[in-house]
Amino acid sequence: MTRFMRGLVREIQSWVSLIIRNWPGRLGFYLRQNYVRKRFRSAGENLWIEPGVVITGHENITLGSNFSIMRNSALYAHDGAPEIGNDVSINSNTMIAAADEGRISCDKVIIGPNVVIRASDHAHESADKPIRDQGHTGGSIVIEDDVWVASNCVILRNLRIGAHSIVAAGGVVTKDVEPYSIVAGVPAKLVSYRK
Repeated sequence: MTRFMRGLVREIQSWVSLIIRNWPGRLGFYLRQNYVRKRFRSAGENLWIEPGVVITGHENITLGSNFSIMRNSALYAHDGAPEIGNDVSINSNTMIAAADEGRISCDKVIIGPNVVIRASDHAHESADKPIRDQGHTGGSIVIEDDVWVASNCVILRNLRIGAHSIVAAGGVVTKDVEPYSIVAGVPAKLVSYRK
């Protein structure tokens, strides 16, 4: 296949994805569920993908069963490896980015609206070079079972959120969170324990 033809095929795929991503109603739901499922590394049953969800790097993404992602959210996985397990619910306008060799894993988690979970950062070691030209540094984020990440939170790379924890609204998580913890603030700090 010539370079021109490969480019044309990619452009057609982009148009098909755009149309399916934004198709309303039951037909749109059916098209998204079946079109996207075939492109993931693996996917379980009962996927709910609302209109306007942007997904990149499908071939790197593993999804479990009972997964839902609401409108205007994004799941980025180019050169990364998100492993989203069973019973994960992601609310509107949320970004989950496991790009640039980043890794994200979670299972039985609820994520509120406007959350950013990003497993890579801009490299910035050199003050003699613009940050945008220094690339990215991948890391990992592990969110254990039964965690609630409330609205407007940010979760940075290289940390673990322990099982049964809550990240309160607006929290910025920069270090590990113990199981059964409630954390809040910028940066997020322990407020209390759930038991």
